[in-house]
Amino acid sequence: MAESDNDRSASLLDALAACRAKIAAFIRRRTAVREEADDILQEITLQLINVEQPVENVAAWLFRAARNEMTDRARKKREWLFSDDPDGDDMDENLQQVLFGVAQTPEDARLNALFWDELDSALADLPAAQREVFIKTELEDCSYKQLAAEMDLPVQTLLSRKHKAVRYLRARLAALYDEIMLP
Repeated sequence: MAESDNDRSASLLDALAACRAKIAAFIRRRTAVREEADDILQEITLQLINVEQPVENVAAWLFRAARNEMTDRARKKREWLFSDDPDGDDMDENLQQVLFGVAQTPEDARLNALFWDELDSALADLPAAQREVFIKTELEDCSYKQLAAEMDLPVQTLLSRKHKAVRYLRARLAALYDEIMLP
């Protein structure tokens, strides 16, 4: 039986090798980052090896698996950290240190206190469900999976609530950010 599994795996890998260049090009055309394309190719290769039903047309199966994997990755929301810059740039390291680190100067302590007071006020204005998800995932470092089990909700619902909370908080705290960042 183990020999037939080895033969099956070998024939699947031979079929993969025959169409690897085409499937890799297909994935790369549809992804922005080469590393992500390589990850998708590796993931579908692993799926092919672990598939339990016989695969008659390996090339068609690979293209379908690649499309599905790309769709799944596109649907998964990137975890929005509150500390991420909304423009996609990294937040100034000095500002991160002032807001989230130990205050080194009285000015840092004042800015830190001001930020946390404003954040507390903004959090109080959020709907309870959004506030709870934001606090647990950002401030209490709870995973979505743990929180989903605790609240008996799908992870996607939690992601949606957090996304709405982050959008609101960014808009609400934008003036404070601008005030702090102005020279």
